[in-house]
Amino acid sequence: MKLFSLRFFKEIVFAACLAVLAVGESPAKVLTPDFVDLAEKLKPTVVNISTTKTLTPQFRMRRQPSPFPDPFQDFFEHFFEEMPRRPQRERSLGSGFIISKQGFIITNNHVIAGADEIKVRLSDGREFKAQVKGSDEKLDLALIKIDAKENLPVAELGDSAQIKVGEWVMAIGNPFGLAQTVTAGIVSATGRVIGSGPYDDFIQTDASINPGNSGGPLFNAEGKVIGINTAIVAGGQGIGFAIPVNMAKDVLPQLEEKGKVTRGWLGVTMQPMSPELAKSFGLEGEKGALVTDVVKDGPAAQAGLRSGDIILEFDGKKINEMSELPRLVAAEPIGKAVRIKVLREGKPREFTVSVGRLAESGDENSQKTAGDTFGLTVRELTKELAARLGLKESRGVVVTGVKQGSIAELGGFQSGDIILEIGGKAVATVLDYEKLIKEYGKGDVVRFLLRRGDSNYYLALRVE
Repeated sequence: MKLFSLRFFKEIVFAACLAVLAVGESPAKVLTPDFVDLAEKLKPTVVNISTTKTLTPQFRMRRQPSPFPDPFQDFFEHFFEEMPRRPQRERSLGSGFIISKQGFIITNNHVIAGADEIKVRLSDGREFKAQVKGSDEKLDLALIKIDAKENLPVAELGDSAQIKVGEWVMAIGNPFGLAQTVTAGIVSATGRVIGSGPYDDFIQTDASINPGNSGGPLFNAEGKVIGINTAIVAGGQGIGFAIPVNMAKDVLPQLEEKGKVTRGWLGVTMQPMSPELAKSFGLEGEKGALVTDVVKDGPAAQAGLRSGDIILEFDGKKINEMSELPRLVAAEPIGKAVRIKVLREGKPREFTVSVGRLAESGDENSQKTAGDTFGLTVRELTKELAARLGLKESRGVVVTGVKQGSIAELGGFQSGDIILEIGGKAVATVLDYEKLIKEYGKGDVVRFLLRRGDSNYYLALRVE
């Protein structure tokens, strides 16, 4: 009897162990998606994009010590500037995905920016010419359209607000021209700020993303698009970034109807809170956005905000990090009255701000735009700004943006360059910049003296 009971007990324990093992294994099987079925279902919704653009080579020169007297130096500079240059054709590759049966396709703006011709190739090999319906440089999104004679397979847009770190994702695209490449990984992080602009809020993934994947979809395990692949880290293994699809959904109606995106504007410059700053302002924790400057006559200035205010809430939403505020402001309708809570000199204050319109060529830092001919955005370099940016120079105008594919980018301009002279004439303000640029016409060569780091450079651009 005892022997029977002991054997019976052992059998029960063994069965229980098997049950525990079965339970322990089952979640892994459930969580791992069937990539074979997903890939087969979703590949037809993904397209390969090839673009062609015409480039005019730009003369570029850095002043070096010369063995010739100045007149000879001027002669050779003039000679090389006037040498005939042959336009070049540049081809690039990218990806996109179909969002409507009528042929609307989402991709990255940098994939199609400045293109003379855009071709879309479907998974079945058919090829179409595409037209740009709308683009948004700030989010790096573009909406293009092909004229297909039949209904097309459509990718379903998901909800990027619901994604969790660790969940499975799959990317399909055209890396290095290798069409319909499928890679998989997990969501490594959300809300990443990588310094690409005021609206950074990227999904980070370890799914392999390479040049040519740009504009392609990042799918979740349910086969819904949760992101648009857009960036990789140079030299970084297993690190890629995607724009949350909800950000795209917010602007798609404007891109389709108007071809561009209108955003709200507050008229302040800000910086993140640090532990030391928070302590100096008597703030518990590092939450909020510290106002460093207020644009004269801008919405914030008219409402009474000033430098040193710490914005804690915007329209009832708490500001945990500075990067959250530009996105909230941008999404508000123009003219809407919004309540803002700030901390001023240790005391809470409330203001009502009427949201302004962000200029298409401006940005959240109220940068004055000049030189649309070249694709530059510049701002006056005050002593305060120079100190904030860690620059030794406090004269001239600082380049705060260089449009992708523009004459300035091709000619060698970089963000952070300080323009000291144009055509040998000093530049002290944005007004100086605009006035001097207007002196040149189509075909003229404009010579810039720049300060980059600890060295002076000369760059020359031809007006087109």
